[in-house]
Amino acid sequence: MAQQKKLGLMVDVETTGLGPATDEIIELAVKLFSFQQDTGEIIEIIEQDSFLREPVSSSAKRNYANAYRVHGIPYELVEGESFLDDKVTGYFGKADAVFAHNASFDRSFLYHMYPEVNNAKWYCTMRNVPWKNYGFANGKLLTLLQSHKITNHQSHRAMDDITYLMELLKKTNPKGEPYLKEVLTYGHMRRYQPAVKRESWAKRKASNFEM
Repeated sequence: MAQQKKLGLMVDVETTGLGPATDEIIELAVKLFSFQQDTGEIIEIIEQDSFLREPVSSSAKRNYANAYRVHGIPYELVEGESFLDDKVTGYFGKADAVFAHNASFDRSFLYHMYPEVNNAKWYCTMRNVPWKNYGFANGKLLTLLQSHKITNHQSHRAMDDITYLMELLKKTNPKGEPYLKEVLTYGHMRRYQPAVKRESWAKRKASNFEM
């Protein structure tokens, strides 16, 4: 059983909008925890952290007011703040697996700050479980939290979200297995390929064809 024990990193970000090329992360929360690879049992939380940062780009600052309606983080709270880069990358370096709800969103934003996160094995807790097949209206986090009687309110603060997500992954599917096991069995995501790189590749291909 010892060799089955792994370290997981639960991750959530709050941002100034939906576009990783024009918006920025303003809050990041992480939970480093141990789990059994074969059973999906969460053993213990080893360390957790939350970080705030002030957006830098003019586009991200312009979008802040709209994003505030979702996450409710006053600009005064992030003003003058910045992430501890070494600490953030250190968490990813320790983890055997990274988990997030709608992981493609979190990973795309984090990649723009820390490209090395692309080396991690990312697992999506929203897409790796057939929530609708199990009778849930959708795979949104709040829907699942309400259905499992964990909470009726989602603050959209990063630490709250991953705390509730961890409780959700401890619950069991109709086969009696922890949802975390199902997430692991489905498999990790492919490496992230930024849209800019895909576009430049397409242009090169078109250019070669014309030649």
